[in-house]
Amino acid sequence: MKPKLSQWKELLAARHQSKRPADENEEAAKQRSDVPYVDLWQEYGVKPYWYEGDYCLVRETSYPLAWPHGRYRLGDLHDVHRRWQEAPFSHPLSCRGLAVSDLFFFDTETMGLSSGVGNVMFLLGHARVLGDRVVVRQHVLPYPGAEAALYQSFLSDVDYTTLVTYNGKAFDWPRLKTRHALVRDVVPRLPSFGHFDLYHAARRLWKDALDSLRLEEVERSLLSIERGEDVPGFLAPMMYKEFLHTPHPDRMMPILRHNENDVLSLISLYIHLSIQLLEAAQLADPREQLAAARWLEAVGETAAARNVYEQASGKETKEAEAAKWQLSLLYRREKRYEEAAAIWRDLLAGGNAHWKVKAALELAKAYEHHFRDAKEAHRYAVMAYEAWRPLARASRERSEKEEMEWRKRLARLERKKAKSSFAHFPGKRKM
Repeated sequence: MKPKLSQWKELLAARHQSKRPADENEEAAKQRSDVPYVDLWQEYGVKPYWYEGDYCLVRETSYPLAWPHGRYRLGDLHDVHRRWQEAPFSHPLSCRGLAVSDLFFFDTETMGLSSGVGNVMFLLGHARVLGDRVVVRQHVLPYPGAEAALYQSFLSDVDYTTLVTYNGKAFDWPRLKTRHALVRDVVPRLPSFGHFDLYHAARRLWKDALDSLRLEEVERSLLSIERGEDVPGFLAPMMYKEFLHTPHPDRMMPILRHNENDVLSLISLYIHLSIQLLEAAQLADPREQLAAARWLEAVGETAAARNVYEQASGKETKEAEAAKWQLSLLYRREKRYEEAAAIWRDLLAGGNAHWKVKAALELAKAYEHHFRDAKEAHRYAVMAYEAWRPLARASRERSEKEEMEWRKRLARLERKKAKSSFAHFPGKRKM
């Protein structure tokens, strides 16, 4: 692999060093004639970008802030940005301290899913939300060998602090770095950056609610976005191959529109995810509410998580029991044992067999180690064991090891209870 990369770099470097600038007017005329269908490209808002004798194609499209993309307007990002600045908690998705225009919504189109050097990235698309409009810019590789122009165009054009992608950490950016390595001696370096990967955020909130987390499914189910006649993403590599054979704009424009929809959807999805977190306590869907609370707790925002758990636990849903359980564990970590025990008693009284086992076991632990009441600890342990036995019989995963652990716990608590009773009622002593 390394020798191949070195050969590519040497060839590219030699090619660019051998080119000499011509008269400016002559060079411009020649460049124009070298771009197939250049007049038609310009009708589509696409211009060639020349660099060291090669070119790429750059398309720029602007939208007003009021432009709707699904259930949100693109300019709603400004409101979400303001709310993050005022939020009482921090979060990995928070854009606190950033300008709206720092968010760089980025998506690519490639020739395949592999990460090898043969997997060419032929389209780099990105969007930024400015103070008065949204700008989408796309950089197209018009033929093999023009990657220096493609990356020069992309890297000299972008001005970003934080990438916003959908599975970009695992897919888009690693592949971009692989391709960039071939031309890094003749184009700007890839800068360091922050990264909001909305795919991982979507998994946090909706992995149990959606059949698929593909962007198109998330768009349809959560953002009310219907693609209509949009080209499926899996057809893009095939269509690009046809474009290379006959480089007519009409062969490439469907892919450009697909990519444009992708980057616009990233804006809407970031808005939606932000609202899920900023308004977690008021969410109507108990599954989303519980998932948001767990995420807040996972990043250390226990006060915000507690508030959401408390709201979710008051609902008449099956998720309310899970919210109560999570709240009890949070109370336990905060050493608020009385409040935690109250929740466990509630789950023991009204929960299903699963919750009865968990709640009774926690009560047994609390009374043994915190309240120092061996009699109550033993009583709750017996209740937990009796609730566990039918579940274990119905499960194929029942093991002798678990049975022994239960029996050891009960025996230990039986001894503690007896010792405690003897301490209070010693009886007659021998003379």
